[in-house]
Amino acid sequence: MTVSPNAAPSKQTIALVDDDRNILTSVSMTLEQEGYAVRTYTDGESALQGMTARPVDLAVLDVKMPRMDGMELLQKLRQRSTIPVIFLTSKDEEVDELMGLRLGADDYITKPFSQRLLLERIRALLRRNEASKAEGSGAPPGGVLTRGSLVLDDTKHQCTWHGEDIQLTVTEFLLVKALAARPGMVKSRDQLIDAAYGENTYVDDRTIDSHVKRVRKKFRTVDDTFNHIETLYGIGYRYKEH
Repeated sequence: MTVSPNAAPSKQTIALVDDDRNILTSVSMTLEQEGYAVRTYTDGESALQGMTARPVDLAVLDVKMPRMDGMELLQKLRQRSTIPVIFLTSKDEEVDELMGLRLGADDYITKPFSQRLLLERIRALLRRNEASKAEGSGAPPGGVLTRGSLVLDDTKHQCTWHGEDIQLTVTEFLLVKALAARPGMVKSRDQLIDAAYGENTYVDDRTIDSHVKRVRKKFRTVDDTFNHIETLYGIGYRYKEH
């Protein structure tokens, strides 16, 4: 079996959760050819049990499944993990896409989908996840960026506000970091997409908007006066220091 030169350097593990066995079989084969270890589940409940017992590096979740749908599974995963999550949704499930992003999904792909596209999104998310554990650009030596009450530690993938932990997904962490690195400077949605997803990845503008809304909500759970991420309508976002 020939492995792509872009294959994963080590056996990173991906969970595939879908009640369509044809999708599980075909996607598993593709990912295994690329050097990934794959675990498959046909419903959300067994997936939650499996991923709790044996954590994975990334999860691909279908929205509509028996015993526990993708939305509920994502909510339960986010109570204990910040692993990257990609949602699979049907073409007519726009509400599900947005709800998934608000619940903390990192990305979504609509069915029917190109396996090559899914593979590219998986690679991008795993790269970002690995990068978030190392020192990042925009942070001083040591990997810690401090802006007033905000502290972002790249090496620990840790965000604190007034000393309180804020549990951010990889995408959310990178968005906050991109904004806080240059306070007062407006970042367009395209610039934030590049910062969070990497260049040459197409992501809808509303994806960024949904992530920003979720980030604000998380900060406001520890500080209901938090208003440091400003929206400039039609332009983008900026981080302001008081």
